[in-house]
Amino acid sequence: MTGQLPSSVLFCCDHNSVRSPMAEGLMKKFYGQRAYVQSVGVHNDREIDGFTVSVCDEMGVKLDRHRVRSFDEMEDWGDDLSGFDLIIALSPASLRRAQELTRYYHLEVEYWPVLDPTGLGETRPDKLAAYRQTRDQIVDRLTGRFGPPRRGDAP
Repeated sequence: MTGQLPSSVLFCCDHNSVRSPMAEGLMKKFYGQRAYVQSVGVHNDREIDGFTVSVCDEMGVKLDRHRVRSFDEMEDWGDDLSGFDLIIALSPASLRRAQELTRYYHLEVEYWPVLDPTGLGETRPDKLAAYRQTRDQIVDRLTGRFGPPRRGDAP
């Protein structure tokens, strides 16, 4: 069921290196400037994943300059979670962290269980297929929740 596009969305996952950057980039691609979009992880102990960059590049979403960040780092920089209308957690750990941090805010938190493709596949083509599956799950969730992409922005 398609819902109204919020003015600000925060996507979160475990490391902010695969799923949440995909979701951030795809949402920006699909809905442009109509919503402020960021992503964050429970941890920031990795760099952006190369397979993530590759499969998003196939759709015209550039993530090679994405800088991973954690919830803690976000707070240290003065970003306030209460400034977001919606937090979308893409992993169980990020859902727990988002709920813990927002328990005193009137803030909507949704959970979208999305495949973690890291560690799947033995060959490069197999790994890319797993990452494409994750990307496509996110695309389906975005369009199901917020409607079709803006004209001209669709992949």
